Amino acid sequence: MNRTVRSVATSLAVGFALYFVARGIWWIEQPTAPLLMVLAIGVYLVVVNIAILGDGASVRMPLWSAVLALLASAAIPVLVTLSLEPADRTAPFATWYIGALGLLGVVCVVRRRSVIGWLVLAVLVVAASAYLGVVVALNLGLVGSIMWVAVARLLVMFWDRAVRDTERLAEIQQAVSAWHATQRVRQRERRLRTQFALAVAGPVLSRVVAARGALNDQERLDARLAEGRLRDELRGADLLNDAVRNAIEAARRRGVVVTVFDEGGFDGIDESRRKAIRDELAVVLSRAQTSRLIIRSARDPRIAVTVVGRAGSRSSGDDDAVDLWHEIPR
Repeated sequence: MNRTVRSVATSLAVGFALYFVARGIWWIEQPTAPLLMVLAIGVYLVVVNIAILGDGASVRMPLWSAVLALLASAAIPVLVTLSLEPADRTAPFATWYIGALGLLGVVCVVRRRSVIGWLVLAVLVVAASAYLGVVVALNLGLVGSIMWVAVARLLVMFWDRAVRDTERLAEIQQAVSAWHATQRVRQRERRLRTQFALAVAGPVLSRVVAARGALNDQERLDARLAEGRLRDELRGADLLNDAVRNAIEAARRRGVVVTVFDEGGFDGIDESRRKAIRDELAVVLSRAQTSRLIIRSARDPRIAVTVVGRAGSRSSGDDDAVDLWHEIPR
């Protein structure tokens, strides 16, 4: 799309440049110094083609090309004026440079040299007003050149803003797509882990229902472990691997009350670091000697997982007695 627009704009610019050159060549009256007129036309042809086609790989015009355009805009009106008698300076072929330099200013603006484009226009206004008079110059096309440059500047501003908005919308769309993909993966992982937990806990819970709660000590322990594992899979799936699951189960068999909370602490952490965090968590849990363990993964810029051990159970009234505090950084 951008290449197509640029090709069309380049073709139009070259076409208008050739039109103004043709006007300058189509003499109605022989110039008194035709070589100066030919020199002015030649300089314009070279400069305008460099401005339009030079460094085609970049939209922004090279600085040397922009400076060359500014110098040419100062020289061309002088050469045209010196080549003609005063009576012929308002003839259609003699005022070709007004539109031609207006086009040169537009090219500078479009190629992201707005300051040079406005300077080219300012030089044109001063030269045309000095040699033709302000009113005459305005009637002979100076108003059109001013309008061209102003409209070109507005179009460039709107185009750049549209490009920025389009790029931002594309980035937002990519982010939303990535977020949806992540959510789908997480939902699939939750389903798989829930199915795994149910596969482990299902038989035990079925026996509980079938026995109407009349269980021996071992069956009560198995039921409590199964219920805990099911709850862990639902509340803290990202925190778990086989080592963490085994460490939690071993702690519960020792009579430790274990609670797991995953509140998004792993968001933005790559998989290799997640594995290292889980391995460290498993080591901490296997070494913990406490009555109650709280494992929490919250959104924090520095800490991924916090493990808190309390000396008493939930009902004992001494929950504030913290005997384990371990933080695993992101």
